[in-house]
Amino acid sequence: MKLKFSEELLEIAKKRNSQSYFYTGYLQKGNALASRGDFTEALESYFQAASVAKNEKELGLIKVTLGDVYSLTKNHQRSLNYYNEAIEIFRKTKDSLTLGSVIFNAGDGYLKNNQMDMAISYLEESEQIFKNINFDLGLAYCSGTLGLAYAKLGRNEEAEKNIQQAIQALEKAEDYSPICEFLNGMADIYTEKNEDSTAIEFASISRDLARTYGFKNETREANLRLAQIYEKTGNIPEAYKFYKEYIIYRDSVLNVSTAQNMAGLRADYEVAQKQIEVDLLSAQRENQQLVVISIAVASFLVCLLAFGLYRRNRFIKRTSAIIEKEKNRSELLLLNILPEETARELKKNGKVRAKKFESVTVLFADFKRFTLIAENLPPERLIKTIDYYFSQFDKIMEKYDIEKIKTIGDSYMAASGLPFPNQDHAYKILMAAFEMTQFVKETKENSLYDDANFDVRVGLNSGPVVAGVVGTKKFAYDIWGDTVNIAARMESHSDIGKINISENTYDLIKDKFDCEYRGEVEVKNGRILKMYYVKDIKEEENKIAG
Repeated sequence: MKLKFSEELLEIAKKRNSQSYFYTGYLQKGNALASRGDFTEALESYFQAASVAKNEKELGLIKVTLGDVYSLTKNHQRSLNYYNEAIEIFRKTKDSLTLGSVIFNAGDGYLKNNQMDMAISYLEESEQIFKNINFDLGLAYCSGTLGLAYAKLGRNEEAEKNIQQAIQALEKAEDYSPICEFLNGMADIYTEKNEDSTAIEFASISRDLARTYGFKNETREANLRLAQIYEKTGNIPEAYKFYKEYIIYRDSVLNVSTAQNMAGLRADYEVAQKQIEVDLLSAQRENQQLVVISIAVASFLVCLLAFGLYRRNRFIKRTSAIIEKEKNRSELLLLNILPEETARELKKNGKVRAKKFESVTVLFADFKRFTLIAENLPPERLIKTIDYYFSQFDKIMEKYDIEKIKTIGDSYMAASGLPFPNQDHAYKILMAAFEMTQFVKETKENSLYDDANFDVRVGLNSGPVVAGVVGTKKFAYDIWGDTVNIAARMESHSDIGKINISENTYDLIKDKFDCEYRGEVEVKNGRILKMYYVKDIKEEENKIAG
């Protein structure tokens, strides 16, 4: 749409032989072409605008624009030539904002051309100009770009401080594109420090932010950073994955080689020749004011439409980001509720088939005199206390790859040997049981937590179980069978600080643990089972484990 209006303006300029219209038409046409990546044609339009510029300020603006285009095509030396010519023009004016912006662009160009001293000099001058006119956004750009310059010089502390300040300011302004570049700069800093995990974190944030807002160049650069860091750490599959994505984004952006051909185009074209003031205006001015008003109204409507589309597009992107975040949160929550393999099956099929496991060991732990103590505690303190214990139990289970099944009141239930069967399930869960009882004992004796005055008893049994997911809205992973019932019976027949096991578990661990026979108990269907207290791990086994 912008290109169409600029061409219509050029047609009017031809009919009226209006130099002002020609300048504006060629300038806007160049902007429209550059915005869609047609840099070759954009440069041609800018040169034509320069040829009809009627004063130095207009010519200066064209030189800034030419510098920007050559910078985008990575022809930094030619870009710097145009920036410096523009700076000389704007030093003669009172337009501090434009002067500061052009000096900043030149500083950024010197940075990209690896001329660090010149880059810092220009950026510091630009920073001072922006301070004088209270231009906060410009100060953020200067701070971040100076940080990148410091990083290249190895001044990492100064670099990190500057970049962090810039990111905070840009987040407030919701200007996310430069944030991506500065985050990549942070990744470079930490890569040089050999803090690769931190570098990966910064590059990943940059990549996610760039993808959220559709910044192709920034996404490409973040992928390249990640590929390089993973290659450095020896993680070749991850390096290949990100490098492949980098190639996709690189090829989707402008083919730079085409634009580079413009580096030589009109190399000898002397824009300076166009600095002569052209004061010949068309004699036909009858409808000039009307045309200008019409163009202004059309431009306003186009801008209004563009702003509406921009707002809508930004809303869609933000909504998509929120949806993606919530999706990830839901998946994480599902993994906290269900074993990973079960969660994957549920997401894929919408349901989970019940599975039989031939040999697992089930643990029940229960607090002695819980009801009596609970009656004397306010509900909030009681819940916090239970959470204190159960959180530590969870960590112990995770340490031994044991699946926590559920908690009911003060009762804690876990199972070893599922969802992935293993041969040493009884050994692992007994080691976990020892850590649980030791933790509870030390907490009480050393008063490590307020209100933590509980004693625990533990019961174990081994055998077959059936496992599956119950519920359609509130999912719960559970296990069933006589093995579970007998484990509960072992716990109820245990005592403070003791681990009571059935003969089924005893047969699996008797070679590794010292046990004490303590009699028999009747279980379901009149069956009689022997019970044992597990006293400690055998000395020779303890040496192997140590």
